[in-house]
Amino acid sequence: MTDILIMGEMLVEIMRDKENVPLFEQGAFLGPFPSGAPAICIDTAARLGCKTAIIGGVGKDDFGKCILERLRKDGVDTSHVLESQERSTGCAFVTYFPDGSRKFIFHMGNTPAVEAKAPLKGEFTDVKYMHIMGCSLMADKSFAQEIVKTMEMICAGGTKISFDPNIRKELFTDESIHHVIRKVMENTSIFLPGVEELLMITRENTVEQAVEKCFEFPNMEILVLKNGSKGSRLYTKNGVEEIGVYKVIQKDATGAGDCFDGAFLAGLVKGKRPVEAAKMGAAAGALNAAAFGPMEGIISEKTIQEMIDGSYLIHKHTKQVTEHGDERYS
Repeated sequence: MTDILIMGEMLVEIMRDKENVPLFEQGAFLGPFPSGAPAICIDTAARLGCKTAIIGGVGKDDFGKCILERLRKDGVDTSHVLESQERSTGCAFVTYFPDGSRKFIFHMGNTPAVEAKAPLKGEFTDVKYMHIMGCSLMADKSFAQEIVKTMEMICAGGTKISFDPNIRKELFTDESIHHVIRKVMENTSIFLPGVEELLMITRENTVEQAVEKCFEFPNMEILVLKNGSKGSRLYTKNGVEEIGVYKVIQKDATGAGDCFDGAFLAGLVKGKRPVEAAKMGAAAGALNAAAFGPMEGIISEKTIQEMIDGSYLIHKHTKQVTEHGDERYS
């Protein structure tokens, strides 16, 4: 049995060590950090005790080793990850600016990150949730079709689909993308958009109209509207609830939304009410943002509960990590 299955890109991030250094200028980088939105999400769910699996691809090289060793250490089943002898692992170079914006240079096309194929029929027969990310659908048209094929295959066995569109406006222009997203939405039970994404996908002018349109899809059960530091809003057919944020000293917000997804799904797997699962998501996102690196942060069942209970002290954990010589979370 698999609690959560994900299919998507796996890559490493190589990050500027400080803000406001353009990628065209000489300067220092830190990394490689294991990354890829699907990998960040599934790793979070694994750290919270779920049985997880990822379908993706890396090169049989040191960057691939960086990703796989981290996922395996945290308990993710990587047996369906392609390890290519011919192609190198995908990567992204990232820089940050004082206003919170980021700039990327991706090396993902023509890499194993977008070459994984749908599993054979019968390989995943008992999956509770399959999580899909819009960045994976936009990474490569053929890869998008493999994800849709996997979705349709396991939906037939009763798996529920969750979908985070995390799309980039500049890429949301090809009509074929609308068609693929429409297919996913028709199968989605749990939808996790940002405000701009919600309006783009529904082509509505207001959040209220857009939410109403989403619940016209036959399988839609839960919509979590994520709004960064302003918190999130949980919609079900029974009503709406506001979900706050947990204050931390932010060091790097990269991956926080992906951690939210993983922890939210983990909460549902464990039988939590949607509002409780959303609080878990908010706590995981905060813990991730308090650390440098897209898949970092001291995320565990214990720290999530401490954050929710109000007893989490970031300096306490920073001191412990520093004493052990590991600066990933400092």
